Order: sequence, then structure tokens, then C-alpha cells
Amino acid sequence: MSDFSNLLLLLVLGAIVGLWLKLSVAREHAVREARRQCMQHGLQLLDETVGLRGLRLRRVNGLRRIERCYGFDVSIDGHDREPGRLWMIGDAVSSVSLPTIDLLPPATVVAAALETARDNVVPLRPPPQRLH
Repeated sequence: MSDFSNLLLLLVLGAIVGLWLKLSVAREHAVREARRQCMQHGLQLLDETVGLRGLRLRRVNGLRRIERCYGFDVSIDGHDREPGRLWMIGDAVSSVSLPTIDLLPPATVVAAALETARDNVVPLRPPPQRLH
């Protein structure tokens, strides 16, 4: 009986290693796709990595397939950190979610910001000199 249990343990261990290798290859493909999407949209992929966020079943051409969701961080101007998402079925990208950019803010917002900035200005005076 010990030979059978050792064989079963070896098969389970082999299946775990095979699944880990398959998920590692899929993750590397997701990193390449995230990098490509960021370059295409003028964003910077931060940390050069993605993380598996979730799995779900999707029906594609009548078949149920596993869709993986990877999360990553991007920067619009190098001073911020925004979340991005990448959904993949197999090696194909099924959907991408990237942050949006407001190129020109409304004029009323800009005017209000300038008015607030003028109200918050404190004039600086040189410190009084002390005589010793």
C-alpha cells in the first residue's frame, strides 16, 4: 500500500508543479501585454509586474473558459499611481481597464483653483533683526 500512496503523492506533486509552471508562463505573458498596453496609451507600468486578482468562468463560443484578471499599477505623469486591470482568456486579452486622463479641465474649475490660491497666499516679511 505504501507504493500506491507514494505514487499518488508523486502524481499530486507533479500536478501542482505543472500548474505552477503554467500559471507562471501566463503571468509573464500578462506582464508583456500590460507593458504593451501602457506603451500604446502613453502610460508607465510601475514595478514592471502584475498580480493575479481573480478567476471567473466565461462562455466563449459555447464553451466555458477560465478568465484571469491581473491587476497592475500605472503612472500617467510619473508622480501618481493609478490601478489598471487586464483580463485574459488563455493567451488572448479579453479586456483592459486603464485610468482616464482629463486633458483640459473645465474653465470654472481652473478659475476657482486660481482664486483659492490667491486667497491662501501669506506675504513673507524678513524676520526682525535683534540687537545684542
